[in-house]
Amino acid sequence: MVILVATPSLLVPGTSADTAQITALVAIFAAALTLFEYASTYPGLVEFRDAPPFNRIRFLSLFTTIFLLSVIARGHVLPTTATQFITAIGHLIGQALDFPYSPVRLLVLMLPSDAGPAEVEALRTAAGMSYLISLLSLAVFIAALRVMGWPAQFGGFNVWVNLPTFDPTAGGDVVDRLERDARINIALGFLLPFLTPAVVKAAASLFGSVSMANSQTLIWTVAAWAFLPASLFMRGIAMGRIATMISAERKRNSSAAKDGSLLHA
Repeated sequence: MVILVATPSLLVPGTSADTAQITALVAIFAAALTLFEYASTYPGLVEFRDAPPFNRIRFLSLFTTIFLLSVIARGHVLPTTATQFITAIGHLIGQALDFPYSPVRLLVLMLPSDAGPAEVEALRTAAGMSYLISLLSLAVFIAALRVMGWPAQFGGFNVWVNLPTFDPTAGGDVVDRLERDARINIALGFLLPFLTPAVVKAAASLFGSVSMANSQTLIWTVAAWAFLPASLFMRGIAMGRIATMISAERKRNSSAAKDGSLLHA
């Protein structure tokens, strides 16, 4: 977590002393939270803590996004062969995904009308790279579901530990509530890349236009724009998977109870 938070400050030249201090504080806080969560026996805030590789895939997705965007931003100041190669890949992906009504096009349109061509191109490149990584992370997670049989490959699934914010006793059938939450998360994951630029554009009239001239702002904004919808998609798929497991377990228990009653009869 420390490396994840500190990567933009370490790779992008020209980081100010104030930014470095804030980054160090956030990195220490994130590391402490992760350490306490995974060292504790009882549930906390992190979901699917004992159901790998859910959080590992999400972490690797976010770290890869932050790292590649930092390399691209570094290439604007200190170009090398590696930075130019990664920037070229991001440019091609951004151009391919920049079609009418696409999430990348909507994010680019979020910029003010007086934004320069360099700022528009930098945002398009970062958005294309980030969106591709988020799609790949979803593909990897779905493959883990199919190949590894997640989350049942390590035995029983503890709902209390892995879903600390979900209360099974709150009322209603657990399976129905899990399926409802799964649908809500998947819907939000699909709509968020489209809604976020529109909301920011609408809020610009009240709070001022958005500027992506600062590399740190560009990196974290675009990474969050791509990572949060993918994370919601994965959460929805995971909750749907758990609902299916609980429903299947109920059917097996019901069949076993019927067979037992027939034997005693």
